[in-house]
Amino acid sequence: MLKPLILASVINSSRQQMLTARDDLLAICRILAQPPGLAVLGLLLILPFNALAEGPYQTTEAFLEETFSGTPPSPDVVWLRGEVKETAAEILGHAYPGIRIRYWGVDDRTAWVLEEVGKTQPITVGLVVNDNGLESIRVLAFRESRGWEVRYAFFTDQFPGIKLTDQHKLDRHIDGISGATLSVRALKKLSRLALYLHQQTVQENDSSQ
Repeated sequence: MLKPLILASVINSSRQQMLTARDDLLAICRILAQPPGLAVLGLLLILPFNALAEGPYQTTEAFLEETFSGTPPSPDVVWLRGEVKETAAEILGHAYPGIRIRYWGVDDRTAWVLEEVGKTQPITVGLVVNDNGLESIRVLAFRESRGWEVRYAFFTDQFPGIKLTDQHKLDRHIDGISGATLSVRALKKLSRLALYLHQQTVQENDSSQ
């Protein structure tokens, strides 16, 4: 009596795997449509699909060493209270899960390692802000099988030089990626948050002088 049910379950599982592989192939095609994707066509085709998607890409330690030429400063914190807490929640669309956010800074240049959920899992992102403008953004860890295209330069190269408006919005349009809407939205939110928090560190340093 149970054999037909087991067989149906196996068939359904195989069908889902085939659909996942198809979706991954479509995602690769979207990347290859963006220059310089054609240059790495051969490499992408021989890599397992999962290797392109989930996984840590760079540790926080490596990101900081690269950002500060091998000698990162000691971390400092921004406390989330009052207006800062409210504005952070407004930017993210929800309360930040903590009472403080750690950062690393030298003069008017700061580095941040922040997380925001894409669909169901957090995306870990490293951001560098210099003189109130975003210097760089990098996906350090991605934990889902969809939306991982945001880690590539054809997307992240849109962010350097972007600033925050008085309404805490990005002052430049960021092109999205078909099929990666939630991941794109998460990186835009974290960019806004890093830029806003950087402003708070600059104001705090000015008031202490």
